[in-house]
Amino acid sequence: MIAGGWVRRVHRALAIAFTLAVIANFAVQGREALAFWVGVLTLIPLALLLLSGLHLFALPHMARWRAARAAGAPAGDERIRG
Repeated sequence: MIAGGWVRRVHRALAIAFTLAVIANFAVQGREALAFWVGVLTLIPLALLLLSGLHLFALPHMARWRAARAAGAPAGDERIRG
């Protein structure tokens, strides 16, 4: 799982950035124009968290699929073998 190592580090950094953005969003809640833009800026790390999280979720499944293909098994056979 070395390929997912840098994605995992980026995912952790994005989680910290998202947490700070949410805290900033609560801090500027009284100022309407500023609160809107801080809220929009909160969506950027959230979208990137979604993409990196989906990638991390798929890594074990892709590894299992690649291992089955390397062993010469037809696609879908890895479920039958267990």
